[in-house]
Amino acid sequence: MLTRLGRALVYGFALLWWWLPIGDAAAGAAQVSTPERVTLQLKWKHQFQFAGYYAAIAQGYYRDAGLDVQLLEAQPDTDPVQQVLDGSADFGVGTSALLLSRYAGKPVVVLANVFQHSALALVMREDSPTDSIHSLAGRTLMLEAHADELLAYLRREGVDPASLHYLPHHFDAQDLIDGRVDAMSVYLTDEPFFLDQAGFRYLTFTPRSAGIDFYGDNLFTSEQQITLHPQRVRAFRAASLRGWDYALRHPDEIIELILSQYSQRHSRAQLAFEAQQMQALIRDDLVELGYSHPGRWRHIADTYAELGLLPRGASIEGLLYQPHPQLPAWLPRAATGLALLLLAAGLFSIWLHRLNRRLRRQNHALETAQARLLESESRYRLLAEHATDMIWTLELADAALSYFSPSLLRCSGYTPQALNGATPEQLFCPESAARVRDYLAAIGDAALPATLAGGCELEMRSADGHGLWTETSLNLIRDLHGRPLALMGISRDISERRLLHARLDRLAHFDQLTGLPNRTLFFDRLERTLAAASRDRQRCALLYLDLDGFKAVNDNGGHADGDRLLKSVAERLLQCSRAADTVARLGGDEFAVILRDIAGPGSAAMIAERIIETLAEPVQLSRRKVRIGCSIGIALYPDHARDPETLLTRADAAMYAVKRSGRQGWRYCDSDDDAS
Repeated sequence: MLTRLGRALVYGFALLWWWLPIGDAAAGAAQVSTPERVTLQLKWKHQFQFAGYYAAIAQGYYRDAGLDVQLLEAQPDTDPVQQVLDGSADFGVGTSALLLSRYAGKPVVVLANVFQHSALALVMREDSPTDSIHSLAGRTLMLEAHADELLAYLRREGVDPASLHYLPHHFDAQDLIDGRVDAMSVYLTDEPFFLDQAGFRYLTFTPRSAGIDFYGDNLFTSEQQITLHPQRVRAFRAASLRGWDYALRHPDEIIELILSQYSQRHSRAQLAFEAQQMQALIRDDLVELGYSHPGRWRHIADTYAELGLLPRGASIEGLLYQPHPQLPAWLPRAATGLALLLLAAGLFSIWLHRLNRRLRRQNHALETAQARLLESESRYRLLAEHATDMIWTLELADAALSYFSPSLLRCSGYTPQALNGATPEQLFCPESAARVRDYLAAIGDAALPATLAGGCELEMRSADGHGLWTETSLNLIRDLHGRPLALMGISRDISERRLLHARLDRLAHFDQLTGLPNRTLFFDRLERTLAAASRDRQRCALLYLDLDGFKAVNDNGGHADGDRLLKSVAERLLQCSRAADTVARLGGDEFAVILRDIAGPGSAAMIAERIIETLAEPVQLSRRKVRIGCSIGIALYPDHARDPETLLTRADAAMYAVKRSGRQGWRYCDSDDDAS
C-alpha cells in the first residue's frame, strides 16, 4: 500500500513542478541567457525576396525567441534541401519541389508558405508571330532548374516541351534583349524590372492562367530538427512570420536595411519594384501569413503526376508542419488541483494507516472527501461557465435541452427561456437536427461509439435567423450501471473557417478579373455537360473564341484599359448566352462558351453571330472608345468529338482557321483544320 502511495506522491509533485510558473520561468530564463545559434539557407542572393528574415533579426524577434540566426546566401549551384539535410543549415527557403524531395525519401517538412503564389513565369520577345504561348513551339528557351510548374504549363497549353531548344540559364535578362534566346524563365519580382528599364517590349505568361497555381517561397526544415528541437522550430517559425508581417508594413525601412547591411547588388528602385510585386504573390490581405492549404498541395501533387514526376494519388502525408496544439488555459489549474488532491489523499491515507483506521478518523476522512468533491464539482462548473466552446446537454428521456453554457447564449443570441427545454429541431437547422436524431435513435446499438469527436459539423440556429456552423463532439453520459442518461455536446464556432475555405475555393475556380469560371472549372463543366448529353441523347456545342485587336488596346492604353475591356467582353458574352450555358475565360483574351441541349448546328451559329455582333459594338474605356472583334471556332457534340479534350482541340483549330482567313467571323471545325 505504501508503495502505491509513494508513486502517487511522486506523480503529484511532478505535476506541480510541470504546471507551476516556476518551471516555465526557469526554462525561459535559461533560454534567454543562452540564445541558440541557428542558420537559415536562403534560395538566392540577398534581396527583398527575403525581407521578413531581415526584419526578424533587426527588430529582435529572433533574439526574443532565444535564437541567434545566421542567414546563408545562395549561389547558382546551391541546393537548400541538401544544405538542411546534411546539417549545413537548420532551416531553408525552398520551392514547391519540396514535395518531390519528400516523395524521394528526403525527410523535409514545410513550416510555412510565405508566397501564396509562385513568382515563376515565362517572358517572350514581343516580335513573335502571335501573342500566344503556342508560338513558342520550336524556339529557344532559357529555363532555370526546378521549374517544373513551367513545363506543366507548356504541356497544359498544348506546347510539347520536347519541341523547344533549351539553353542553360545565365540569370541575365540581356540574353533576351540581345536575341540570344526567344524566351526565358523569370521571377516576376526580378527580371521584368531590367526589361522595363531597358524599354524592351515583351509578353508574359504565367502558369496560373492555365489553372496551375504552385506555392512560391516555402520555409522548411527536417524531421530530425522537429523531433530533436520542437520548441526551437516553433519559436523560429513564429518569429519569422512576425518579421514578415513587419516587413510588409514597412517596405521602405527594410529596403534601407538591405542596402546598408546585406547587399547593394540591387538599386533602391529595383528593391521597391520587388516589394510592390510581392504583394500580389503573398496576399496577406486574404490569407493568413504562412498558411498552408492541403488542397493546394494536392493540386501541386496532381500537376507533378501529369509530368510523370509523381504517381497518381501520391500521398502528401507528413509534408506539412503540425505544431503541437497549445493546451487550454484551464488545464494547468485543473492539473494543479488534481496534483493537490492526490497529495492530500496520499497524506491522508498515511495518517489513516498510522492511526489504525479508527472510526472517528474514517468519518472525518469521509467528510473531507465530500468537501473535496464539492470543490471539484464547483471548479469544473466554473470551467464550463467560462469556456469559449458551447457546451449543452440533451436528456434522452424527452430529447430536451437540460443544460447550456453561457457561451451558447452569446453565440446564438437566444434568451435562457428560449433554450430551456429546446428540442434538436429548435436548436439545429433541419439537416443537422436529423443527424442528432439519428444518433439518438441509434443509442443502444453495440457498434455505436461512445464519443463522436471531431469531423461532425452541425449547423445551429441563431436568434437572428442565420445559421451558425459548429464542429461538434457528441458524448454519451451514463449512470453507474452504464445505462445512457443524456447526450452532451461540445460545439465550436467554425463559421469564419468555412468562409475562408469558400473564399479559397472561389480563388481556385473563378477568374479574379472577370468573375467567370477559369480553365479548371471550365473543364469540369464541360465533362458534366457531355455526360448529361450522352445520357439524355442531346446535342451540345463548344464555342472557342479569341479577341481580334485586343493586343493593340492593351499596348496603347495599358493593362488598366485591357482589364476594363476584358470585363466588358465577359458581361456581353453572358448577355448573349442562356442561363444554362457556361461562359469561361481560359486565359489572356481567350474565352469559351458551352451550349447545352441545342436543337442543331444552326443554334450554335446563331449564338456565334450574336456574339460577333455584340462584341463589335464600341466599348468606352478610360479616355476613348474602342472597337474589337473576335474569331470563333465551333465544335459540336457528338458530330465532331465525344470527349472534352478533342472537342476543345477541334474548336480551337476552327478558331485559328478563322484567324487565318481574315478574322472577325465563325466557323465549324472540319478535318482540314490544323490545331497548331
